[in-house]
Amino acid sequence: MGNRVGYLAPMSNWDEFIKVIRSEFPDDRLTYQKAIPTFHPESAQEAASLFQLANKHRQKLFITGFGNNIDPVGEPFADIVTVRTDRLNKFIESSSIDYFVTTGSGYPLREINLRLQKDHLILPHSSLPYIGSVGGALAAGLSSELHGHDFPLKKYFIRAQIVMPSGEIIEPGSSCFKSVSGYDVVKLFSGSWGLLGLIISATFRIMPDSAAAEFAAMKQGAVDRQLLLAGLKPANEAVDIEYCRKVKAKLDPNNILPIVEP
Repeated sequence: MGNRVGYLAPMSNWDEFIKVIRSEFPDDRLTYQKAIPTFHPESAQEAASLFQLANKHRQKLFITGFGNNIDPVGEPFADIVTVRTDRLNKFIESSSIDYFVTTGSGYPLREINLRLQKDHLILPHSSLPYIGSVGGALAAGLSSELHGHDFPLKKYFIRAQIVMPSGEIIEPGSSCFKSVSGYDVVKLFSGSWGLLGLIISATFRIMPDSAAAEFAAMKQGAVDRQLLLAGLKPANEAVDIEYCRKVKAKLDPNNILPIVEP
């Protein structure tokens, strides 16, 4: 069968998988956070290699971002390797001509406007009191309320580099103002809580800071993973939830990124 990703070898011993990581990557990529082995990729290629190995060895992974919304600790995370985005923390580029900004998923959301300030640009949601990463904000489906209406961060989410559960690297979306019509695939990963893949970098539409006053009344909404998990329980037979399950099964057939209830 070779080493193709789709083939599932016999269930590996967790300790053996840790040895595989140490043999395949630089020593500093694997640390222990509260006794949980934690992998810190520094590129899409490293993350993709980890996911490919996880498929080969049937090893479960859990994406934590900074660990602000979910603190991986205790029995639910036994025999799981967590993945943190703290080293994917670069401010990659911004354009005052095409009005977009791209950062690594580990870049703090609140620091985006600080970097854009010199060019008189803003990302509205960067002004929220959310303490966490860009990737974490997207995965958690960060939203706000503006003049009585839901105002999600994904409204400005236009492109990403993502490592799929299979280990494939994809780049859905576009930074162009006019792109190919059709379903906006990149939006699938907003609110997915890391169950569909690992966001490596994210691109957002931005605007001149002369529009800042329009967002002065914006208030951050609640972040609630437990609500999502309750909805995904087998007893929930709602049509939209069944669709979510099908998407999850299609993108992660080996269930490398399982639902874990802390």
